[in-house]
Parts: sequence; C-alpha cells; structure tokens
Amino acid sequence: MYLKKINIQHFKNIGEAHIEFSPALNCISGDNGEGKTNLLDAVFYLSMTKSYFSGSEQFTRTTGERTMVLSGEYDDGDGAIDTVAVMLDGETKTVRCNKKNYSKFSDHIGKFPIVMISPSDTSLINESADARRRFMNMMLSQTDREYLRALQNYNKLLLYRNRLLKDDNCDASLLETITFKMNPFATYIYGKRRELCNQLQELASEYYNRLCDGKESISLQFQSDLERGELYGLLEKNLERDRVLRYTSCGVQRDEIAFRMNGNPIRSCGSQGQQKTFVLAIKLAQFVIMRRHYGFAPILLLDDVFDKLDSGRVEFLLKTVASEDFGQIFVTDCNKVRLSEIVAGMDVESAMFSVKGGVFTRDNQ
Repeated sequence: MYLKKINIQHFKNIGEAHIEFSPALNCISGDNGEGKTNLLDAVFYLSMTKSYFSGSEQFTRTTGERTMVLSGEYDDGDGAIDTVAVMLDGETKTVRCNKKNYSKFSDHIGKFPIVMISPSDTSLINESADARRRFMNMMLSQTDREYLRALQNYNKLLLYRNRLLKDDNCDASLLETITFKMNPFATYIYGKRRELCNQLQELASEYYNRLCDGKESISLQFQSDLERGELYGLLEKNLERDRVLRYTSCGVQRDEIAFRMNGNPIRSCGSQGQQKTFVLAIKLAQFVIMRRHYGFAPILLLDDVFDKLDSGRVEFLLKTVASEDFGQIFVTDCNKVRLSEIVAGMDVESAMFSVKGGVFTRDNQ
C-alpha cells in the first residue's frame, strides 16, 4: 500500500499543491520553514484525520483562509485505488473515503497505517506522561479498533464521573453505576497497553543496541494503577478521597512508561543524541509491530531525522529502511546534497522534490 498522489489546498503554508509520489522513496529538501514538514503532516492527516503536530484545527489552515482541503489516492499494490478526502470549512470537518462520508472519523483510523518519526518525538522523553499515553493511543488505535472504542467510551465515562464528583449533591447510585461501567473498558485498555510495552521493550532494545553497538542498554517499564487490581475495586476504595479531590484519582488515565538507559531515567542522564536514538529505536519498533499486524509496511515519514545522528547511525538507519521489509518512505532534510547521496546509496525507486515558500518542484534525477 502506498500514497500515489496528494492534492493540497490551504494547508498551513501550502497554498496549493498537486504531487505524485514514488511508491518507494520520496525525498524533500528545502530550508527550514519552507514546507517540508507540512507536506509530511498533510500525508499523516490523510491517514489519521488530524495533524501530527497541531492540537487545534485552526492551525492547520493557511492564515486568513476559511477552508482547507486534502485529497489523496492510495494504491493497494495490486492496482486497486482508494480515494480519501478531508475538508475543513470553518468549524465543520468532513472525511470521506471512496466518495462516502464517515459518520465517525474513528472508522477511518487504521485503513492506511502510518508511522511518523520527527524531532518533536523527544517529547516522549521530556514531556509529561500525557505524551507517552498519546503515543500508545495513536499506535493502538491504528491496529485495534476495539481499543479505540474502549478508549473513547472510557474517556466519556471518566468525564461524566468527574462532573458528578464536583456536585456536592450527586446521586450515589449513579456514581456507582458509572464506576461499574468504566471497569471493562479500563481492563481492556490496560491489557493492550501492557502487551504493547512488552513488544516495544524487546524490539526497541534490539534496535538501540544495533544503533549504538551495545554501548548502553535501555528499558521501557509500563506503570499503571491497575497493577494493584481492577478499576472498580480501586475506585470504590478511593471514593471518599475522590469526593474530597473532586476528580477521579486513579485509573488508566494515569498510565505511564518509564524510559531508562543503563537503569537510569534517560530524561536525566541521556545526551541529545542518545535521546534521539532512543526515540528512533522506539519508532522503528512501532513500525515493525504495525507491519506484523497488517501484513504489509505502513507508510513511513522521516522528518529531519539525520540531525544529531553520527554517520554510523545514519548509515544503519538507511540500510534498515532500504530493506525489502519497508514500503513507501518520505524523508526530509535541509541538506539537498546529503539527500542526493542517500538516494545514490539506495537501490530503490525514488523521487526528489524541492520546496520554497510552500511550492514544490520535482527535481530531475
């Protein structure tokens, strides 16, 4: 499966673009701020119905524009074509596949699997546990539709329970009913996250060792309140505490992953290069897990990944992604010469693009 072409109107700094891609390697060069990352984000948006970077839809539109439109054609590898279109008009968003609108955007998630690797991924290490839960949710939502439903239902019930806890005259039986309904969703989410972290631990450790020649060891430790028992029992035990706090004090909304290098928190002891390598290993592990699930390679977006990686790690990364197990790849870099050298060293079909001011040009090769 690969993205054959994309059409863009008023997405961030890209006023209008119509681009046909290689089914294998696509390289985009240009100075910072010209639109390289925005193109990758548009590709990501078509798969996930939202930006990889912007939490608010208003930042996905070109400044001063009311509408934003993305459309693309996906080839399944056997010649069948799926068309996807996203339109944002004011506050209204429409997502359609093969000319049929989705009633729920979540039904689209997982149809066109994708993995993004970006400098912003260091937030997995340096930001709060929210970033690590978002990572797990984004990955599991693509591979497990039941997980996405469980997460949505749990979050709705959690919001309702917190509202009740803020009401001094709330119905105790209603609160108990909500607590009871949260339990099976929490159990499912907990089990899937724990299983995922075990898989990531094995694969990420392998990739990190190969990237660093075994100089350091890494670990990922999943942490959850549900390790102490089912959610219903925990919430019943903490009911009076929650009433005082006026919010739900335990549950899967507090799940965490502890990232360690040589037994110490990598956030405290890892250099920028080590942290970037750590995240790269996790994302490559994510790619492998998703490829095993689907039976084909997800689209891989590599945004400015060569910064702060030494030549040895860059060489390993390129050899890895050039293998037959990888499918369509998008790579951005400010250094056009370096990108050209990358293409020359990889025996795969490729396309080179330059961008300036949101305008893309396909280079002659």
